[in-house]
Amino acid sequence: MYLKILIFILLSFNGCNKTNINQINVNGITDRYKIRHTGVYKYYDTISVINNPESQSVFFIQDAKFYDVSYDFIDNGDNTISDNVTGLMWTKYLTPKLTLEEAKVYLNQINAGKYNDWRIPSIKELFSLIDYSGQVFGDKSIILFINTTYFNQPLGNTDNGEREIDAQTWSSTECQSMTMGKDKSRYGVNFIDGRIKAYPIKVPFSGLPNKLHFRFVRGNPYYGYNKYIDNGDGTITDEATGLMWQKVDSKIALDWNSALEYARNLNLADHNDWRLPTIKELQSIVEYENNIDKSGKASISELFQTSKRNNPDGSLNYPYYWSSTTLLDGPQPGNQAAYVCFGKASAFFNGQYVDAHGTGAVRSDLKYLQHANYPISFGPQGDLVYVRNYIRCVRNMKK
Repeated sequence: MYLKILIFILLSFNGCNKTNINQINVNGITDRYKIRHTGVYKYYDTISVINNPESQSVFFIQDAKFYDVSYDFIDNGDNTISDNVTGLMWTKYLTPKLTLEEAKVYLNQINAGKYNDWRIPSIKELFSLIDYSGQVFGDKSIILFINTTYFNQPLGNTDNGEREIDAQTWSSTECQSMTMGKDKSRYGVNFIDGRIKAYPIKVPFSGLPNKLHFRFVRGNPYYGYNKYIDNGDGTITDEATGLMWQKVDSKIALDWNSALEYARNLNLADHNDWRLPTIKELQSIVEYENNIDKSGKASISELFQTSKRNNPDGSLNYPYYWSSTTLLDGPQPGNQAAYVCFGKASAFFNGQYVDAHGTGAVRSDLKYLQHANYPISFGPQGDLVYVRNYIRCVRNMKK
């Protein structure tokens, strides 16, 4: 009992040593980081939704194959929502837009469920709520990326000049590098467009404290902490999630269709049931405190071997990795898939390459090549678009 209390205190402290905590096994518990399904229940090819593919199809093993219709949320009737999959309890309503300091004051004043141990969630805890049955069209919301039966989610206030997507939710996880080359930032989830990025703590140009929404959490102090075992055969098992990972990545960059084929054909450590991870599975192995600017390393445990993919100017970077998750955005929903940046989410901005969104950002790319001139710089911040991304395959451990 005392050990559990001690671990909870350590996890609640911002400066906790994650490596040491990962090595602790409390009463034999290993399944303490259960990853909720993404919510994708339709199959997609490289451009649109398709009928359920035959088992021999390259499109057979994607998110929809593992769809679980049971979300197992419980509305407790006291402005709290329990998640029986993750063991986390959430506030039903978002706060108004607050600065970080205002959120800390607000946190001590809320009375949801009469609990007094609410906290600002980590980026992994917050991302557990995302639902990729959502859809967006640029800065316009079509279907929210969160289950609105249980949770409220406002849009940005267009009457005040905001875009609909300007309703982001902040986490407690700090970005270890300066985004856009100058901004101290903190990670958040955008439940309007289905992405993770680091948002500046101060508003660019004005220097005023930035304000975003908050949703508070309590319970399960183990969520988001991996427990890795190097199996010595080119695989790494995460006992916390029950997933086995490919230790060495693909070493080549492929479009999404070819990435699915690569995973389908992989035979490693006498296993032939490898697949592309869902975006939630892939995000589960990001180590946000292990940052390229801070350590020169990819944002992942050093047990994994990660290729380098330098920026076009030769500066050090690490790859983006494909997931099997289709992200519905734009005029042709179905032609993009989500990926995770394990190095800088690079952009060419004001004549230099910068980290636009923070390592560990979740973004999306076209699934297919439109021309041969990748990477290209795209959008108002000049995001680098590769289309060919790397692969780190996963498989489910047998229980």
